[in-house]
Amino acid sequence: MDRFYNAPGDVVDEILRAVAATAPVRVAEPESGLRILIRHDWDKADQGRRQVAILSGGGAGHEPAHAGYIGEGMLTGAISGSLFASPSVEAVLAAIREVCGAAGCLLVVKNYTGDRLNFGLAAERARGEGLDVAMVIVADDVAIEDAPQPRGIAGTVLVHKLSGHLASRELPLDVIRERAEALCQRMGSLGMALSAAAQPGQAAAERSPELGLGIHNETGTREVDPHSADEAMQLVLEPLRDALSERQLSGPWIAMLNDLGSCSTQEMGVLAASLFNQLGVDQIAHLIGPAPLMTSLDMHGFSLTLLPADDEVVEALTAPTTAPAWPGLHAARLPARFSPDTRQEHEALADDAPQDPATSALLERVIATLRQSRAELDALDAKSGDGDAGASMESGAESIAKALSARRLNTEALPLMFAGIGQLLSRDMGGSSGVLLSILFTAAAASLDQRGDLQEALAAGVEKMQAYGGARPGDRTMLDALVPAIESLQRGETLSQAAQAARDGAQATAQLVRANAGRSAYVPESALRGIVDPGAEAVARVFEALTHDRDA
Repeated sequence: MDRFYNAPGDVVDEILRAVAATAPVRVAEPESGLRILIRHDWDKADQGRRQVAILSGGGAGHEPAHAGYIGEGMLTGAISGSLFASPSVEAVLAAIREVCGAAGCLLVVKNYTGDRLNFGLAAERARGEGLDVAMVIVADDVAIEDAPQPRGIAGTVLVHKLSGHLASRELPLDVIRERAEALCQRMGSLGMALSAAAQPGQAAAERSPELGLGIHNETGTREVDPHSADEAMQLVLEPLRDALSERQLSGPWIAMLNDLGSCSTQEMGVLAASLFNQLGVDQIAHLIGPAPLMTSLDMHGFSLTLLPADDEVVEALTAPTTAPAWPGLHAARLPARFSPDTRQEHEALADDAPQDPATSALLERVIATLRQSRAELDALDAKSGDGDAGASMESGAESIAKALSARRLNTEALPLMFAGIGQLLSRDMGGSSGVLLSILFTAAAASLDQRGDLQEALAAGVEKMQAYGGARPGDRTMLDALVPAIESLQRGETLSQAAQAARDGAQATAQLVRANAGRSAYVPESALRGIVDPGAEAVARVFEALTHDRDA
């Protein structure tokens, strides 16, 4: 299977069933064959006497439209047809009868032939029954220049919100219809997609990226070939602004960025950034989204709606609503900035730092060992990881070597030396090993400042490594060599004995075929058998370098 559907014919009913299970709505009895959802708290003899009921709907496949916009301050109810197909006259009429009280009912209809006809005939029949019904037709799509019947697309959601807000204020039906129609005249929308939508049970049509496509998978007005999100946004934004300019409309704008179905959160975030960059924050008063508002099944595309930001519209769009899918209106502004504080309270690296020749020589020996070991450590890591353990260790060593050469690392005072090494490794070594070793040296430096005992300081550093890294001895990491070596020192044994403990610990990792931490945890046991862990091997070589030519 390519998509999470059951039987294609059941998709719409299953979607609405899920909505009804979590939203405060009433639904038409399934036996009726009508797909109608109504506000749970709506009583046409009560609220309907004071407030105009707002109904909308159309074909399914545009979720969360329209059922997601049912709630106080938005829609009173929604009527759904099959996928991309208008609901029947009977369904629309039944919904009108359910919600229309003395204050009347407004139908918000997208400008598609099926919707116009079915909602229109239902309105006429309702009027014949004595119900006060009006209809607003949304035609916000600017894709086709001079189109006699522009399509209604994502901008319909803004009409839901405005109409629902005005109804909650108990304005009369004629006033709400008039203001909703005025909104329709002042906004425009345009969409583009990289690929077409796929009907449940069918493969998506092979189509090139298109500009100006509809929400029912219609072919776009022209093929396009954007090479970046910036180019895609420019292709949509320029003709949209031109169309609104011809109506003498200008910003600052309310912008609504709509996901047509399968754009990732990251893609929509990048598109939003492109919108701000190209239109300018000073020309965007408020942003709605980015979010899936009026989708087209799984179409990989987006649409943009622009509307001048006048006070009445801003008030309506910011007013509270209980509709679950309304994302809210967010004021746009230049980001407030601050300067991060990156200073070190106890700067361990300093020019002309004091040097202890013997300690500096030990460090240089360790650096040379790690340089010489790069290829062998990388080869070990290639068998159980991504083959860069030696390179990571060498990068850490080179960072320390540069600080030594520049006399910026204090080798005379161990707390400052350990703190300096911790800073260098966190900045230059990279990977989890760099962070873990930085934790070791940083924590050891703090312990030395407090207690002055080297063995206990190293043990404190290892304890912090385990706390933050989550690994323990036996998990096939550098700790399998490091812990035995430090425990040896804590027992008062010589550095040579500690180095042997590290070597024994490293060798033992070749028999550990189950890794519980690090990259080896994601490698099959067969790939680990007989292979020494590269981190443990590096630790063993460091301790051996420290004991070289030294009578401990």
